[in-house]
Amino acid sequence: MDSQKEALQRIISTLANKNDEIQNFIDTLNQTLKGVQENSSSVLSELDEEFDSLYSILDEVKERMISSIKQERAQKSQELQSQLSQCNNALENSEELLEFATRSLDIKESEEFSKAARQIKDRVTMASAFRLSLRPKVSDNMTHLMVDFSQERKMLQALKFLPVPKAPEIDPVECLVADNAVTVAWRMPEEDRKIDHFILEYRKTNFDGLPRVKDERCWELVDHIKGTEHTLSGLKFDSKYMNFRVRACNKAVAGEYSDPVTLETKALNFVLDNSSSHVNLRVEDSCVEWDPTGGKGQESKIKGKENKSSGTPSPKRTSVGSRPPAVRGSRDRFTGESYTVLGDTAIESGQHYWEVKAQKDCKSYSVGVAYKTLGKFDQLGKTNTSWCVHVNNWLQNTFAAKHNNKVKALDVAVPEKMGVFCDFDGGQLSFYDANSKQLLYSFKTKFTQPVLPGFMVWCGGLSLSTGMQVPSAVRTLQKSENGMTGSASSLNNVTQ
Repeated sequence: MDSQKEALQRIISTLANKNDEIQNFIDTLNQTLKGVQENSSSVLSELDEEFDSLYSILDEVKERMISSIKQERAQKSQELQSQLSQCNNALENSEELLEFATRSLDIKESEEFSKAARQIKDRVTMASAFRLSLRPKVSDNMTHLMVDFSQERKMLQALKFLPVPKAPEIDPVECLVADNAVTVAWRMPEEDRKIDHFILEYRKTNFDGLPRVKDERCWELVDHIKGTEHTLSGLKFDSKYMNFRVRACNKAVAGEYSDPVTLETKALNFVLDNSSSHVNLRVEDSCVEWDPTGGKGQESKIKGKENKSSGTPSPKRTSVGSRPPAVRGSRDRFTGESYTVLGDTAIESGQHYWEVKAQKDCKSYSVGVAYKTLGKFDQLGKTNTSWCVHVNNWLQNTFAAKHNNKVKALDVAVPEKMGVFCDFDGGQLSFYDANSKQLLYSFKTKFTQPVLPGFMVWCGGLSLSTGMQVPSAVRTLQKSENGMTGSASSLNNVTQ
């Protein structure tokens, strides 16, 4: 009995689920049917509007042509009427003169006859009939105003609904990745004059090849592109690759997507290592500020919030992104007067670039690289394991390059934003004005260990920009920079 009830319950449950599925499908069909009615009414209305617009254009063209015919008819009629009036007057005068001449033949007296003959001669000489052109000034030909709409008629007869545009083809050879910008170029497989614009979609990924369905970011969209290429500028290359696809749109519909293309956008990404910074530095991912309280004020605020909060704390993140404040007492990587913080990513090979901007009121700061073995009391540039440029705005303004406790004053203006180029394999560390790409200084050395980006701050703050490619201007300068003065060896003869 129980087993039969269970079996019946399963049957009932199955039937109920099937009924729900059917009901949902019925709802879908009804919704689709409603959509067909609404959409068909919409396209019928648009079709009426398009034909009304076409009729209106034809009426305007017809009116212009009628006006042209009437204007020419009026102009020719006026010319001919004027010429006709002149001829009638000339004929009337000529007939009067003819009658007078005929009567003069009957004059018997010679003196009167001579007088009449002279009058006739003078009148004939001045008669308008002999000055008239006996050709019409205008012709009656109006054939140049005839029309032939045979081609247009064929075009109108060939009117049909807009076709769906074909999928464009992205040309990887014409695509360009440089200076944290990507230019994507494509072409149509065949000419389509009905295309109104293109839609470009892109997303960042760490996977080479075709886009993956899972674990991918959403596509970002750029709409209303009129040409067959588009440049995305000011990008942060925080992923190794970017996927691109494009579709063509006419007035009515968007076509299929092109085959996706993957372009490499690899660049150095790092954040500041909060857990190893000096206790007097307040560190976030890409910002560091001087904190004379040693973080005590911040800690008390955090503890106060924790006591008020009843919820569970958010989990710590280990990937690149915002990190929870670290406990100041646990940080002893740098101490004393080494107000230093390092990046969290070591450079072991290749060429890399990042930019640093100081706060306007920053009293002193250093920017450079260091080996992981940099001592906890060591300051950037005062050991043979670190290289940097140092800016001092306290008491006197100085700008200098430092390495192995040697200093070289730099006779250039301190830029608003500084670019750092590190060629690990080539043994070169260069500093640039990030805006003008003017070379400020270059170290030449041989890196024997991985290096970390390093920063020192006192009374002020710095902000970083990473995920950047080496700018084209810097690459060009690097090719011609070899042999210039300003290498690390030049610091050996200059003491601090």
